[in-house]
Amino acid sequence: MSALMSRGRIPVAAPALLGNEKRYVNDCLDSNWISSNGEYIKRFEAEFARYLGVKHAIACCNGTAALHLTLLALGVGPGDEVIIPSFTFVATANAVHYTGATVVLADCEHDTWNMDVGKLESLVTHNTKAIIPVPIYGHPCDMDLIMSFASKFNLYVIEDAAEALGARYNGLLCGTIADLSTFSFYGNKTLTTGEGGMVVTNNDDFAGKVRLYQGQGMDPSNRYWFSVIGYNYRMTNIEAAIGLAQLENIDTLLDKRKTIAKLYNEYLLGIPGLVLPVVKEYALHSYWMYSILIENDYGMDRNEVMALLEEYGIETRPFFYPMHCMPIYTCAYNNMLRVSEDIASKGINLPTYFALEQADIEFIADVLRYRKS
Repeated sequence: MSALMSRGRIPVAAPALLGNEKRYVNDCLDSNWISSNGEYIKRFEAEFARYLGVKHAIACCNGTAALHLTLLALGVGPGDEVIIPSFTFVATANAVHYTGATVVLADCEHDTWNMDVGKLESLVTHNTKAIIPVPIYGHPCDMDLIMSFASKFNLYVIEDAAEALGARYNGLLCGTIADLSTFSFYGNKTLTTGEGGMVVTNNDDFAGKVRLYQGQGMDPSNRYWFSVIGYNYRMTNIEAAIGLAQLENIDTLLDKRKTIAKLYNEYLLGIPGLVLPVVKEYALHSYWMYSILIENDYGMDRNEVMALLEEYGIETRPFFYPMHCMPIYTCAYNNMLRVSEDIASKGINLPTYFALEQADIEFIADVLRYRKS
């Protein structure tokens, strides 16, 4: 180990500004259209919808707002229950809470780390209105199972695809199967606008309601007339300009993540105690993050491994804490959520970003492989 020399700081994530980002932003500045009106918003929405093959794409200020808007469009509110995975980022739970509905937490699968559909039926009550699957870290959920389950109990499905842009389920892009789906464009996402989000749907009525609530509730046919209490969840023209430029290079951005994952798989294969990400037969993984588990036979726990990597300038991230472990979302289902707790305690997100080089990945693998030498 002493022979390994640091390659300098290797961040866990970084944006890739490869194309027309600066030109489009300067065009916004030159035109003076910098706020929540402008041609780039329309173009970004239209091109995003075209990329996914959906009827409607509605840009908004962030992924959390996108989730909130989908719930509002479905009429979710006090007295309703929404089932979400406990193993997810807190935004999924927060958006449900904003509506006054009750968050109901489900356990995850051992292998994909996504919501375990086999454990959902016991959670359904006469108040359950929707379920929100989350393709965690970029691995698609089993949407056939989820949609069949939802149909059986007459539930809406919202896919929180914040981490799954470009991932596919049985050939279909994530975000195109559920009643409504959402994306995040935060700075660490595959496609970024700095902050930003998108709601997508094929349902005209849902799309109209999302746009209504997104723009303070103003009647689209009667300016300054407000029929509902809405929110200021709009995206700016500058953010959309960045998003459009990013979308022009989406295949390049996704291909690089696949290459990164392939290299990690090659260099980390066979290291005792490291569990590499699975890819189910129905899945095309987008690898928003390349994520591994640290098992006991590795000889160090997750936090010790993260500290070791940090010594060599390698930034990592722990997995999300399960929602039921948070004081704000402690619930009655703790004994049913052991898989979520186990996965969360062992997981690490390794550096996954466009500028990551093969030599960086080989170095990270060397640190992990020769930790005791």
